[in-house]
Amino acid sequence: MANAERFIVKIEDAVKGRGEEPSLGPVYRSIIAKDGFPPVPDNMQTAWEIFTASVKRVPNNNLLGAREVTNGVAGKYIWQTYQQVYETVILIGSAMRHIGVEPKGRCGIYGANCPEWFIAMEACNAHSIVCVPLYDTLGAEAVEFIVNHAEVSIAFAQGTKLPLMIASLPKCTDHLKTIVSFTSVTSDQKTAAEAAGVVLYSWEEFLQLGKENSVDLTPPSRHDISTIMYTSGTTGEPKGVLLTHENVVTCINGLDHFLKARNEVMDENDVYFSFLPLAHIFDRVTEEFYVFVGGSIGFWQGDVKKIMEDLAELKPTVFVAVPRVFDRIYSGITSRVATTGAIRKWLFDFGFSMKMKSLLKGAKHDKAAPLFDKLLFNKVKMSLGGNVRLVISGAAPLPVHVEDFLRVVTCAPVVQGYGLTESCAASFIQVPNCISMQGTVGPPLPNIDVRLESVPELGYDALANPPRGEICIRGNTLFAGYYKREDLTREVLVDGWFHTGDVGEWQADGAMKIIDRKKNIFKLSQGEYVAVENLESIYGQCSAVDQIWVYGNSFEATLVAVAVPNQPALEKWAQTNGVEGDFSQLCKDPKAKEFILSELGATGKMKKVKGFEVIRGVYLDSLPFDLERNLVTPTFKLKRPQLLQFYKMEIDALYGNSKK
Repeated sequence: MANAERFIVKIEDAVKGRGEEPSLGPVYRSIIAKDGFPPVPDNMQTAWEIFTASVKRVPNNNLLGAREVTNGVAGKYIWQTYQQVYETVILIGSAMRHIGVEPKGRCGIYGANCPEWFIAMEACNAHSIVCVPLYDTLGAEAVEFIVNHAEVSIAFAQGTKLPLMIASLPKCTDHLKTIVSFTSVTSDQKTAAEAAGVVLYSWEEFLQLGKENSVDLTPPSRHDISTIMYTSGTTGEPKGVLLTHENVVTCINGLDHFLKARNEVMDENDVYFSFLPLAHIFDRVTEEFYVFVGGSIGFWQGDVKKIMEDLAELKPTVFVAVPRVFDRIYSGITSRVATTGAIRKWLFDFGFSMKMKSLLKGAKHDKAAPLFDKLLFNKVKMSLGGNVRLVISGAAPLPVHVEDFLRVVTCAPVVQGYGLTESCAASFIQVPNCISMQGTVGPPLPNIDVRLESVPELGYDALANPPRGEICIRGNTLFAGYYKREDLTREVLVDGWFHTGDVGEWQADGAMKIIDRKKNIFKLSQGEYVAVENLESIYGQCSAVDQIWVYGNSFEATLVAVAVPNQPALEKWAQTNGVEGDFSQLCKDPKAKEFILSELGATGKMKKVKGFEVIRGVYLDSLPFDLERNLVTPTFKLKRPQLLQFYKMEIDALYGNSKK
């Protein structure tokens, strides 16, 4: 591993397993932490201390903002200062304690990101109450499971979620006794809740209750549970991940030291756009970090189609999103470029190529191609509000071609990170303006130790060159366990090491590259192992498709796939080849399937996939894999069992055809 000491340093040697035991690679940590992990300051031992410290330091700075909506039209952002938010938090916390919610009690929060969501969360922090987020996109069954499993006694809910909450009450009232709406409530809703033995308050009513019944704060200690964050999971019931206040503050402290070491300092002048689910650890930790630096958080309207409008109005300084969002940006821009005319498209492609070459030679983003930035790419920058100086992607792998595209068109450094709910989100992150790290998730943050464990059945050796194996993490960001599931906890926490299930490869500069998922493997009928996520990453680079799910099993000798074509690419092919019909009709055309299959084949050949890894049949869907059909998680990871169930007839037909 030549030059690995540039970003990581070895602190323990490799351990060779005995017999059939796996080999354990050396233990590494960030070069920033070569003398030890940066200590967490005494005044930020809990999330509550982070919040109150910023209230004292910047009381009049804007904290929470939401757009004022008049007659269905969104206007300016209306802001609440740190002091104003604090005062509301105190009232909500007093009301919670007054109705009988005790420290270490469980409070559910259900709805899209908004100021009330954040305030309810901080009220939990103020009184050592455990925050239990309910995914905005979860249906009634999952909500019922989490409310009962976590023993939630009070739940805050978005107004549009009240009907579902009330409908679920007959199955949730063993513990749930109070619901607080973010908005007003109707008399019929109150009556329906009371019939189930639950008291329903409007937001204003609950605030008034807090004003009339002041209760002293009961702040948490660092080892107290801050949240039970249920992972959506790709199979089975959600798992409740127990995260302590120490987990949260350790993560924030490590991220702060990393950014300062790279001269990417965040402060009270920074503005964050909140639209990723607060019920997910990625956004939760990001917002806690902005509170730590005294920055501002502006919320979306709750409509994915209006995100660009919100960005233009808010003008955030950092844009954080998941690959599916960036895929949409990529598809939207490339579609518009394709229809601007031959000359303009040539100019865009030429400018893109020139800037990318300059970036690959080591130029920083603002020095790589200033002329083309001014002529072409500043338009994209302005569409994100004009002030974005850092773009961050997380939650799932970002395709290399999308990563490169964003580096060029956003006029800002693009960094990809990696972490899990169990590791409190931030574990690895790319170094800004370090183009050699493209396609990786960067080196570890200075708050964890990392080692690879060999996976012999897949041919991954942690002691080989380059080292490959399952990523294992150690440190104070690791969760306390799965709630009421000690058996699952023991499976993944072994001798202080969290086994992520992801297979990584150390790069020469100390960055980590995710190359596989340990459990997402299967054998084909002739005995070959297929690492399906790696193949999806490869075939996902085909410009003719936007999404792809690759499938195979031990009863079949070949692979098939379901793909969502790139609409401009398919329509351009249709126009060139005289095939008529709208996008949906084209996806059903046998010639279109042949075209997409040939494009996938060309991509596979270019990437040198093995013969048994070639896709032999494809079904085209004009609709993207979405949450509404339960085909992806809220962070847009593929839900494989659900995909198989949904497309079973199409898969059976593909295998029937492939055998002919």
